[in-house]
Amino acid sequence: MTSWAGRTAVEIAAAVREKRVTPREVVAEHLARIGRLDGRIGAFRVVRAVAALSEAEEVAARPDLGDLPLAGVPVAVKDNLAVRGESMRVGSAATPDTPAERDHETVARLRAAGAVVVGLTNVPELCVFGTTEGVHGTARNPWDPTRTAGGSSGGSAAAVAAGMVPIALGNDGMGSLRIPAANCGLVAVKPGGTVVPAGIGEGDWFGMSENGPLATTVEDARLMLAVLAGTGSVSRPGTGTRRIAVSLRSPLAGVTVSMPYATAVREAAAVLMKAGHEVRRADPPYPASLGLTAVAHWTAGTAADARGLDARLLARRTRVHAAIGRRCERFVRGGTGRERLRHRLEPFFAEYDVLLTPALARRSPKAAPWHERGWLRNVLVNSAYSPLTPPWNLTGWPAMAVPFGTLPSGAPCAVQLVGPPGSEAVLLDLAEQIERRHPWRRTAPLDGRG
Repeated sequence: MTSWAGRTAVEIAAAVREKRVTPREVVAEHLARIGRLDGRIGAFRVVRAVAALSEAEEVAARPDLGDLPLAGVPVAVKDNLAVRGESMRVGSAATPDTPAERDHETVARLRAAGAVVVGLTNVPELCVFGTTEGVHGTARNPWDPTRTAGGSSGGSAAAVAAGMVPIALGNDGMGSLRIPAANCGLVAVKPGGTVVPAGIGEGDWFGMSENGPLATTVEDARLMLAVLAGTGSVSRPGTGTRRIAVSLRSPLAGVTVSMPYATAVREAAAVLMKAGHEVRRADPPYPASLGLTAVAHWTAGTAADARGLDARLLARRTRVHAAIGRRCERFVRGGTGRERLRHRLEPFFAEYDVLLTPALARRSPKAAPWHERGWLRNVLVNSAYSPLTPPWNLTGWPAMAVPFGTLPSGAPCAVQLVGPPGSEAVLLDLAEQIERRHPWRRTAPLDGRG
């Protein structure tokens, strides 16, 4: 008997289109895996077992089944994007438990492509922090369940890494796709602005948040990004030598990169050099004020999302974050901080096509009730392990997390690829070259397979 859990989205869709398997069989197998494993992992807030099986039957009956790029592919959706008929809680007790009347545009595009939504995944409250825990559950790293999956797309990343779905939808406001992807050994793409419809919370965190894919292969990430972007495909750039800058410098003063992540970058640089690219050590000219700019935008985004919610039902760390953000909103709305950062970094990307950095500075924190701990402690822990993702939300430029090597614990390590506007295809191409020459294990061995 063929097992479909653990297969890629590309493999599943091809089999469904060719009628070697039905969408219901594929979805049922993934639901069974969720039932076996999610009690240990905490990826899902809601599992849509009955609805997903019914929707799988609808996909099978579609006259265009043979043309659907994601035919019968189970997908998980981050719980800050509307799924018709389900409430959207955004990790909070303060949000209404009211079913959504319509799908978010990205969810609608996935469904139109033949995907079946099997559930909504856990997030930290209002998607603020780089760890996922709260009143709706704790998302753990399937490779090391003592550690957080990361955040804020932690539940989505955990679901994919555990083989409960082949792909998942998340979004990224300060690293919320790349952080959990790096922890869980996945490929994640934060596209540049306007590539994929946003519509996340109140104003997309002032335009910093983007929706994007989480996948176990570059091919799956490329396919899902094409569906989300509504383009049908992500064009492949012409082959040729890329000018790649390699930097181990943290954008945040006082934070250093640990040895495993530094080693991963050096080894990934060697892989790309052997692939024929021009690779040089060069640090972007990060301004000394970058940390303050990032905190101002991070907190102001939360202030906008918290407006209208009952503060008494919010965790203390969220209330403090929002209160600080209200004081920063005037500065953030002016947009000058982000514009200055772009102007400062543009000459660097005129000299180099792509920047290669560590995805994280160190391994993720313990899986713990961080939502019950103080604001400052949360901010310090988040900043110490993920200082390398926020600059590219501030600029609005594309960035990827790509698995590379392992940590001493055996959990995955990862690197980050960054490019100027419009470089998504170039980043995917380089990630594919890394994958071909330095493949990774795709799924955590939770049940002896993976």
